[in-house]
Amino acid sequence: MKKLVVLSGAGISVESGGSTFRGANGLWGKYPIEQVATPEGYASDPELVLNFYNDMRRQLLTSLPNKGHKLIAELEKEFNVTVVTQNIDDLHERAGSTRVIHLHGELTKVCSSYSPYDQRYVKELSPEEYNIKVGDLAPDGSQYRPYIVWYGEAVPKIDEAIQYVQEADIFLIIGTSLNVYPAAGLLNYVPFKTPVYLVDPNEVTVNTNHHHIHVIRKVASEGMSEFVRLLTGQVNA
Repeated sequence: MKKLVVLSGAGISVESGGSTFRGANGLWGKYPIEQVATPEGYASDPELVLNFYNDMRRQLLTSLPNKGHKLIAELEKEFNVTVVTQNIDDLHERAGSTRVIHLHGELTKVCSSYSPYDQRYVKELSPEEYNIKVGDLAPDGSQYRPYIVWYGEAVPKIDEAIQYVQEADIFLIIGTSLNVYPAAGLLNYVPFKTPVYLVDPNEVTVNTNHHHIHVIRKVASEGMSEFVRLLTGQVNA
């Protein structure tokens, strides 16, 4: 099977009711980054930060995978698919994707405040546990915090993502502005002869001279439908 690597961003979740971070109604327009997405903000007011992510989890309960997510999952029938996502929601998994690398963490998980990426202390929350409060402790005795890679923190899974990208036979970018690093830099690791596709209704500035990129200027569901037609047509040719 050919290896298809998908880099997804907030745009793919818009049709599921998720807010993009940088749109006109983006979450960071309502909540300053410094307050809710930095280690310093968490240290200053942990209760505010915990409540922010509690609210996001409740929003996630009302969101469902859309056609874009589902088409990516269905491609596993014909391709070896790896999804590298900047999103913290679980919509790819709920759509049926079996290999998903979350670069920026996962909303449905919490972890140790002392050692955020020590897997011994990472906990998957059931919906009835979505309301984390001050005093809820990890096994190491520290406060449970969101399992999120905040601004200023290292991205622990970037090396794993790079390994998959370097072996990609096909590379798809969907729903990301390519403004956030190191995720945006993954394009630089795509093999030179690997075809690259970009699905986004908006113009996306791509900082590379090494690839011809097939641009599909459509929303995720419509764009994925066209991508699948192009891809399966090539495979069956």
